[in-house]
Amino acid sequence: MPKGKGPQGKRITLKVAKNSVRVAFNGRRRLDLSKMGIATFPKCILDLADVEELDLSRNMLRKIPNIIEKFQNLMWLDLHSNQLDELPAAIGTLKNLTYLNLCNNKLTTQGLPEELTLLKNLHILNLGLNCLETIPTTLGTLRELIELGLFDNSLTLIPKSVKKLPKLERLNVKRNPLPEFAEEDEPIDTIKRIESLYLVEKNDLCSSCLEMCQGERDELHKLENMTPGPSNKPSFPSLTTPNSTAMDNQEEWRIK
Repeated sequence: MPKGKGPQGKRITLKVAKNSVRVAFNGRRRLDLSKMGIATFPKCILDLADVEELDLSRNMLRKIPNIIEKFQNLMWLDLHSNQLDELPAAIGTLKNLTYLNLCNNKLTTQGLPEELTLLKNLHILNLGLNCLETIPTTLGTLRELIELGLFDNSLTLIPKSVKKLPKLERLNVKRNPLPEFAEEDEPIDTIKRIESLYLVEKNDLCSSCLEMCQGERDELHKLENMTPGPSNKPSFPSLTTPNSTAMDNQEEWRIK
């Protein structure tokens, strides 16, 4: 592979993209391109920029271009489980966003643009499982935030402006080297992480992942509770197996 070039990934055509538009339970149109092996943001989806929800999670994206600003109707954007180390400044133009999932990427503190604070309608922001060492105090301007995920980073301090957000109901800072949790006795984690697999608690999952996992779990429970039907194997009760009479006629068996 040439130096400086990552995997090419799967090429998404406009036809494939159009066939990937779904109507979500809330009536919004969702362009679902998750788990498609995409390594480069597909420019063809600009023709579908009027969708309200965009799912590009579980791909190999290393960069989100500034043309994301074309998606002005977006209220829901899922980019979790990619290879992103920074966000474009244009992210701040998506003023209608209420949900932004950036979990399980390679985002650094320097990779968070100041324009992120322009998302004044944001209710849920997930920055868990990244490479953050600090959190900008300016995130305290996102006064509509209800949930903020910061788990599994390298944070040693949570700004007061973030802790005191007026509508914040859930702040997940688990598994960070925060001094206030240093004296707590936490169980030793004997599970080793590998590059692309993470074991997280149920409460750390995003809503879409949790819904999918619960659905699969329910299907397994259905299979477990099914009563086995009658066996289709033929039965021959009148036949005698050789071993049942071998002790009585061993000599005869040997001769034959």
